Amino acid sequence: MNLSFLKDRSFLRELLLIAIPISFQQLINASLNMIDVIMVGQLGETSIAALGLSNQIFFVLILILFGLSSGMAIFTAQYWGKHEIEPIRKVLGMSLVAAIFIALFFTLVAVLIPETVLGFYTKDAEVIKLGSSYLRIVGFSYIPVAIATAYIAVLRSIQLIRMTVVATVSALIFKTILGYGLIFGIGGLPALGVRGAAFGTAAGWALELILLLALIYTQKTPLAANPLTFFSFDMPFFLHVIKTALPAVANELFWSLGITTYNAIYAHIGTDSIAAINVNATIEELGFVVFIGLGNACAVLVGNRIGAGKKEEAYEIVRRVVIMGVAFALGVGFVIFLLREVVVGLYDLSPSGENNVRWLLLVMASTLWIRMFNFSIFLGALRAGGDTRFALIMEISSIWLIGVPAAYFGAFVLHLPVYLVYLMVMLEEIAKAFVSGWRFLSKKWIHDLVNTPDPENV
Repeated sequence: MNLSFLKDRSFLRELLLIAIPISFQQLINASLNMIDVIMVGQLGETSIAALGLSNQIFFVLILILFGLSSGMAIFTAQYWGKHEIEPIRKVLGMSLVAAIFIALFFTLVAVLIPETVLGFYTKDAEVIKLGSSYLRIVGFSYIPVAIATAYIAVLRSIQLIRMTVVATVSALIFKTILGYGLIFGIGGLPALGVRGAAFGTAAGWALELILLLALIYTQKTPLAANPLTFFSFDMPFFLHVIKTALPAVANELFWSLGITTYNAIYAHIGTDSIAAINVNATIEELGFVVFIGLGNACAVLVGNRIGAGKKEEAYEIVRRVVIMGVAFALGVGFVIFLLREVVVGLYDLSPSGENNVRWLLLVMASTLWIRMFNFSIFLGALRAGGDTRFALIMEISSIWLIGVPAAYFGAFVLHLPVYLVYLMVMLEEIAKAFVSGWRFLSKKWIHDLVNTPDPENV
């Protein structure tokens, strides 16, 4: 294995200038999400379960938005490598229109029929009642989240990372402080419990969008133009972009539905099981912060290189990031293993819930490196290289032909505890690793999407 790239200071500097701000942003996000769960966790396992299941709606939304924005950011990254600004603004306009439309649908679902949606996950009436009260409030923040997600994806693709960090981190801190006050009735605020967490979250996401737009225009970025110019694209150009972006959206839709199906299965095992899964998820998110940064930085650099016509450099960047990511993941997994008892002590869980968390963390720590391998290739190569249709087929096949059947069989046929069902789900990651590794080595994932005749002649 060639590790000489570790001496390549220019590469490391370019990678880390993008990866570190994104990882820091993700670290704050994961840390404060963990604090949210700890705060709500003081209200008991039912509140943890209600918060976790309610956030499945947001989880599906944010992944669809991620698929949309990252699918379109394939173009903005390549246009940035080609030094063309106008097409970037038009791609942003497309992303905004689609994102707002999607978010509006989720808002209506969260506000009008939360009980129906939560009934898919659990029959626990108290969990449904608490979760519905949360969704009816937080659902109004989905449209601001959608607009911010579209802007953040484009800003990352053109390597303007810092302002996204400032806006998101400020909003997260505000959301956590306000949520703390409203959950427990601190500082003269009413004690609203789970509803307090919802008000804090909604206010935080609204603040993120306000700060983001203020920074974009005061800093005079390439996106600081008359918003009407964003929507001046014509149909041929739209179809050219959407042809690549739609598989990415479908990818995230089917993948998120698979993940939320896992959570429905875990919830049917028991309220203590889904509470343990939610605790494990917060630690998993915290453990993944470095890899989110590396994966997104890899995607930006690969897109820029392909746009500049440097395909071999794009391939080499992914190879290097995969090696670095897997090495980091092994280390992070070991740290999680050592800190399992500390994590258990942070929450008010039943004895069975504590046991579930211990074993879930062990499984997660042991398989983190495989997931990092898949994440690096999926985001840094397949998605960034425009190979979205292959990525779609691979993701749908692995989760729906392997993962979901394995979870169902483990939970409802073998009646296994939640941590062994979670372990069976990891079979899909193992299968995916072989397929994604083969695709990466083939180099068939590299697609130059912008150095061809432009449908709009822009």
